[in-house]
Amino acid sequence: MRVMLLAAVLAQGALMDAARNAEQAWASHDAAELVGQSSAVVLQIPGADPSAALGRAQAIELLRRHFQSATERRVVVATVREIEAGRAVVELERWYVVRGTTDERRETVFLGFRLVQGRWLLGEVRTAQ
Repeated sequence: MRVMLLAAVLAQGALMDAARNAEQAWASHDAAELVGQSSAVVLQIPGADPSAALGRAQAIELLRRHFQSATERRVVVATVREIEAGRAVVELERWYVVRGTTDERRETVFLGFRLVQGRWLLGEVRTAQ
């Protein structure tokens, strides 16, 4: 029982670390850091077909293109929750300006993570305004 509890506590700490890393990666538009060691990521963002998981390199390239369209003003972790054992959702709130405009916009970014060999890996990125 103690071992299971300790594993759950460690996983939660690692999840919070993954959330903070994602926050920093998004704020700095570092697509490679955001994707991390994930081998496949589903992207539901403008300019990406959400029907299938993309390989790491393709996901990074599409995220780079997505990042080029905006300047970040602020990105914060809004929610971190494990929805079931080994699956979690991180919500980022972002305030940004589309390049060439001055109007600030707000968007929620949903990041789906899965626990693989003790590490939280990104599996999905979805944006919603």
